[in-house]
Formats: sequence, C-alpha cells, structure tokens
Amino acid sequence: MRIARFSIDGNVAFGAVEGEKQDELVLDIIKGIPFADFELSGTKVPVSKVRLLPPVLPNKVVAFGRNYADHAKEMGNEVPDAPFAFFKPATSVIGPGDEIQYPSFSQEVHHEAELAVVIGRLCREVPRERVKDVIFGYTCANDVTARDVQKREKQWARAKGFDTSCPLGPWVETELDPHDLTIQLTVNGGQRQLGRTSEMIHSIEDLIVNISEAMTLLPGDVILTGTPAGVGPLHVGDEVAVTIEGIGTLTNKVVKRG
Repeated sequence: MRIARFSIDGNVAFGAVEGEKQDELVLDIIKGIPFADFELSGTKVPVSKVRLLPPVLPNKVVAFGRNYADHAKEMGNEVPDAPFAFFKPATSVIGPGDEIQYPSFSQEVHHEAELAVVIGRLCREVPRERVKDVIFGYTCANDVTARDVQKREKQWARAKGFDTSCPLGPWVETELDPHDLTIQLTVNGGQRQLGRTSEMIHSIEDLIVNISEAMTLLPGDVILTGTPAGVGPLHVGDEVAVTIEGIGTLTNKVVKRG
C-alpha cells in the first residue's frame, strides 16, 4: 500500500494512494494515523487537488554514509568496516514538489539519491530477525549535501543538515522487498545516478541493528541507507528527481535561498 500525507483546504491527513497513471491517482482518506490499526474512510480525493507533504515528520533522520563502494571510491574514501552514521535534523525535511534552497554559505551543493526506510513502531536493540517487524515502509530521499562545507568543516552538521536538505516522498510504500531495487537520479531530465540497492555494503538489517543498539527509534523516524555513485553538483534552477523501483519519483527544484 502507498501511504501519502497531504494537505487540502488547510487540513492535513493521510491517505492510501490508488491508481497507476499519474493524472488519475486518488487518495482514500485514512481514519486516524497509519502507524496504528486504521481504516480507509471511503472518502476519495484526486491527488491533483491536494498538496503532497513529506510522507512523515520524523523525530530524527539517521543517515548512513559510504554504504556503496563505488560512491566511497569516487569521493576518495575507504569503505567503512562498520556502518557510519550521521544525522539530519527534522527541520531539513521537505516533501515532493517543495523547493531545495541553495544555502548562502556554500558554493558546491550535491545531490545524493537514497532509499529511505520509515520506522513503524517504537523500538530499540532490534534483533536481526525482527527488523522487518519495525519497518513501516520505504520512500525516496535526496541527501542534499553542501560538499565544500563537508570537506572544509569535517563535521557534517551544517553540510548535511541545512534547511531543505532532506527531500522525502512522494509517499511510503509499505509492501516492498527493498533488497534489489533500481535507484536513479536525474537532473533536468539527464541521468546522473544509477544503481541497485543490492549494491549496499551494509544491509538494511545491518543498519537498523546498528543504530537501535545506541538509541530508541520512534514511529516515523527515517533511516537513509546511502547513495550509489554519480553524485554531482546542483545549481539554482535545476530540477532533480529521484526514482526508486516500486516506489515512485520524488521531484524538487533548486532555488536561491531567500
């Protein structure tokens, strides 16, 4: 099931996405929230009549770096022996169609297409055999990075945590085998990144076991699983799109920060 979060007439709700053709998609509004037992209301609204929002509002976004060997190589980095985590704040999250604001303190902003895992229940110290039980679903992400700042400052808080640096969407797919999906990114229609989730060094199970050893994960928290090779610069005016097999396409435009 595809679960979207949206606003209409000043109200915010969740809905199940129905249909296949983009111009024919409709939302069956959910009673309650999708992290608990819920019912479909039967009240339907066309996707074209709503504004899609970030599919979740995470308490935290835990991102894992250098999780594809070719990407680590292109950045001149060694492949880490263990998962390598960092954070993006909740204030970095935007949704499909929202604008990526080019930060005033950077001259080199890069795209990074990623599969995002959405946590569905409160959990900690998750054993490998139970990882599937704590996952709500999967969505597309773009780990937008101020690359010059990342290199200069070493610590990644500003480089990867600035406002609008974490586009998510367009919805969460709850029924998906994430282990061998095509992941690609285009800028203005031209392909930049193309890989498969099977190329991850550390699996989704590895990542969730690793981070839940250290901290409690909450419903709606997001785990970013790394990016394949092909990262590169974004410029004001660019349209960047992340497409993941079985999920859909997340599109955002880059604008000058006001």
